[in-house]
Amino acid sequence: MTTPSALDADEARARLPQLTVIDVRTPGEFAAGHLPGALNIPLDRIGRAVPTLREVHGELLVVCASGARSENACRVLAEHGVRALTLTGGTQGWAQGGHELHRPAPGTRTTWSMERQVRLTAGGLVLAGLGLGLLHPAWQLVSAGIAGGLVFSALTNTCGMAALLAKLPHNRPRPADLDATLAAVARR
Repeated sequence: MTTPSALDADEARARLPQLTVIDVRTPGEFAAGHLPGALNIPLDRIGRAVPTLREVHGELLVVCASGARSENACRVLAEHGVRALTLTGGTQGWAQGGHELHRPAPGTRTTWSMERQVRLTAGGLVLAGLGLGLLHPAWQLVSAGIAGGLVFSALTNTCGMAALLAKLPHNRPRPADLDATLAAVARR
């Protein structure tokens, strides 16, 4: 498996007008702040977008929060003959480099980042397992399972819990939103 080509935040900023930027985070994460001009196609919907992305003139830059999901998206796209670049460090690296993030208007409801959702869910399940373990020791296996999952997640740079949480309604795009995004990509 090859590593996708990458741009750091400064290189991407300099080339931004020539790039089509695709953000593969959940709609809630995207709404919390994204690169200027970015379009949101969540990672689990990237397969549906392949025919449209194949027709993009110029280069594609795929971004996520830290770079892991965008690398996965670039690999999926490469399997379908679509070349894409990834942003080193993702949106976090972009912001840490002092570059502007576009955010929704004040008062617009946004969703927590996926990382924050995973931390809350994992922590809650560990506490529940420990608490219920006072009633019966077998419940402590819940905490052990979550701990094992977190270790596996770190070693493989994947996250099953994030994949499950991404399927919750507040993390899913409405079909009309994805269709509008694909139409916007096709116009570029």
